[in-house]
Amino acid sequence: MAIAVATFLIALAIIASEKLHRTNVALLGAAIVVLFVGDFSQEQAIESVDFNTIGLLVGMMILVYLTQQTGVYDYLAIRAGQISRGRSFALTMSLAGITGLLSAFLDNLTTILLVVPVTFLLADALDIDPIPLVIIEVIASNIGGTATLIGDPPNIMIGSRAGLGFVDFLVNLAPAVVIMMIAFLIVLRIRYGRLQVDEQRRQRILAMDEGKMIKDPKLAVKSLSVLGLTLAGFVLHGAFHIEPATVALIGASLLLLLTREDPHHVLAEIEWNTLFFFMGLFIIVGGIVKVGAIRDVSELLIRYTDPTAQSMETTAYTLLWGSAILSAIVDNIPYVATMSPLVMDMANGVFHGGAADPAALPQETLHHPVLLPVWWSLALGACLGGNGTAIGASANVVILGIASRSGVAISFVRFLLFGAPVMLLTVVIAHVYIALRYY
Repeated sequence: MAIAVATFLIALAIIASEKLHRTNVALLGAAIVVLFVGDFSQEQAIESVDFNTIGLLVGMMILVYLTQQTGVYDYLAIRAGQISRGRSFALTMSLAGITGLLSAFLDNLTTILLVVPVTFLLADALDIDPIPLVIIEVIASNIGGTATLIGDPPNIMIGSRAGLGFVDFLVNLAPAVVIMMIAFLIVLRIRYGRLQVDEQRRQRILAMDEGKMIKDPKLAVKSLSVLGLTLAGFVLHGAFHIEPATVALIGASLLLLLTREDPHHVLAEIEWNTLFFFMGLFIIVGGIVKVGAIRDVSELLIRYTDPTAQSMETTAYTLLWGSAILSAIVDNIPYVATMSPLVMDMANGVFHGGAADPAALPQETLHHPVLLPVWWSLALGACLGGNGTAIGASANVVILGIASRSGVAISFVRFLLFGAPVMLLTVVIAHVYIALRYY
């Protein structure tokens, strides 16, 4: 355990210091964990990689790249600039709102892959710094994705474990998310309300003919058709029991066939640095999961609250804050994978005296009015905590890779200085919401 935890903490510190490339650090840390952590074999390391995330990224990166070649994103960038009248603050607010809304009905990772390329084109056209815009978008995506079952991977895992459906998440979490988005937009108003765009640049955007941005109309129709079908697949994947990665890879394969692009050329445009960073990080986190470090901390959180069948209020608040803090440090996917069975163990002990099978608790237990706020607290904490650091959520890591490839560096500290206060604000709102609605 000491080796696994030390490797994770040292890797995190080096990534934050930016002395070495984060992908190199993650891969070296993964190798150390496999070599020196007992009972953590190469096969187990590979199993700890979330290939649903990797497959989703690969599929969407191919779709986004092929669509970008048609000029569609240039068209959208010019239209967005014209609709906002070239006003920087209006653009910031609209991008944040659209990203948050899309993330509730697509997953936030897909939303970021679609929105960020347009943002870079817009920032270049208006000659403004793109870094604040993309940080704002990824924060909005993490907040918006909290609202629904399909918006963020932790919600999908919690819904599956607790037998909670799309409507359950929408009714219980969406009202809180709406309040958080309003608060976030107020923060943006205070911080960026006086941003100005050079008048000459603004007039140039307003005078542009966006129709000329489309380089290949036939290819644009094919790309948008496949992209539309893929997005519909994301919305409906739960009903057909298909993973998002499968949907994305089918869409990418179909578009490759229709466009007849050279796959060698297309695959060369994938963010391989980001993908291998994810793999290395998943393996490092898999090591600390294997040795029981995350489980020990999670058990401590639950044991500290001493839950009873009459009240789990303290448990809900502790899980909310504990999950937010841990998810800012450890990717929220392995954290929720570890914590959700512990919540079921707790429910088994409280309601059945430990006599039932924790993996097959009856629905009346899983949906008990005393237990439901605990599930919502876990979901809120895990999703909102992702805004705390640059590696707290998959979407955060993706924008670092896209920005780096575009020649723009987003530092760990710069993300932290903006993301952490927003995380604290939204978790406070979540705490008050849970207290007023359920207690």
